[in-house]
Amino acid sequence: MKLSDFDFPVAKSLIAKYPAEPRDSAKLMVIHRNTGDIEHRTFADIHEYFRKGDCLVLNDTKVFPARLIGRKEKTNAKIEVFLLRELSKDEHLWDVIVDPARKVRIGNKIYFSNDLMCEVIDNTTSRGRTVRFNYDGDFFKLIDAVGQTPLPPYIKRAAEQQDKEWYQTVYARTIGAVAAPTAGLHFTKPLITRLKKKGVTITSVLLHIGHGTFRPVEVEDLTKHKMDSEYFEIPPTSCIAVNRAKEAKRSITVCGTSTVRALESSVTTMRQLTPARSWTDKFIYPPYDFKITNKLITNFHMPKSTLMMLVAAFTDYDLMMKAYKKAIKDKYRLYSYGDAMLIT
Repeated sequence: MKLSDFDFPVAKSLIAKYPAEPRDSAKLMVIHRNTGDIEHRTFADIHEYFRKGDCLVLNDTKVFPARLIGRKEKTNAKIEVFLLRELSKDEHLWDVIVDPARKVRIGNKIYFSNDLMCEVIDNTTSRGRTVRFNYDGDFFKLIDAVGQTPLPPYIKRAAEQQDKEWYQTVYARTIGAVAAPTAGLHFTKPLITRLKKKGVTITSVLLHIGHGTFRPVEVEDLTKHKMDSEYFEIPPTSCIAVNRAKEAKRSITVCGTSTVRALESSVTTMRQLTPARSWTDKFIYPPYDFKITNKLITNFHMPKSTLMMLVAAFTDYDLMMKAYKKAIKDKYRLYSYGDAMLIT
């Protein structure tokens, strides 16, 4: 398949700027791969598509306020520093993106508060820098006080205080993501409790979603695209839960493309999930043989995105495009704060 196969127009009015309230009141499009049928439901109804003994796999990464606004030493120029990846905890080194990049050079110091500043120590790309932070105490507590929620670039508004709650799953646990696993934003605690009472096994893996999730594919030949590496963990307890469900021939529903990529990055030749702590740059696009996932919960993604390509590999390209056209016609809300689909 080619990049142009995933290009289609989307009205800006369909891009959700705010989430549904409550979370599980969002629309849910249910796509049945075996028949091609499409249902229109509400996310709160998703429990109806689970049976006792089924397994639900979530990504429990936690978003941190990665967008910092500081002032440059001496000139007092306003500088945005977007945190990408911690390089060294001991040395307080981070990979970041700066804006405006032309004003940020090696040796520059940027102040964010009385307790937090950084010094630029290297140029990595045209906008990329390596910086060393200077602070006392807990770094994430400090940036929580001064940082902004890293909303996706297609949400054309400033981050608000409530976004720190909205742009976070209710089961988020481990800090490290600069983008939310958005399919999971629809779950509420009561809905999770309802699934557990039904006998569904709920387990978690970890993949810290990076800024690369928004990086556009720029090559027509998909085999030439290189994904950014992201850290992931598959705990032994999750392996046991998933492998038991496989052995019992129960359904394994995976919430989010990031979760799928983590699972598919740690599978044995016998198609069993195995524990891991590593980095993955796995790029899933049609055709692909999924080893773990039976059903997929996801959102409606940007045209030409790697997320959409994974969905096409799982769903069938023609059926996926049929679903997207239906969603646009029926005015589903799209992207991170938008509505969801369940592909069975």
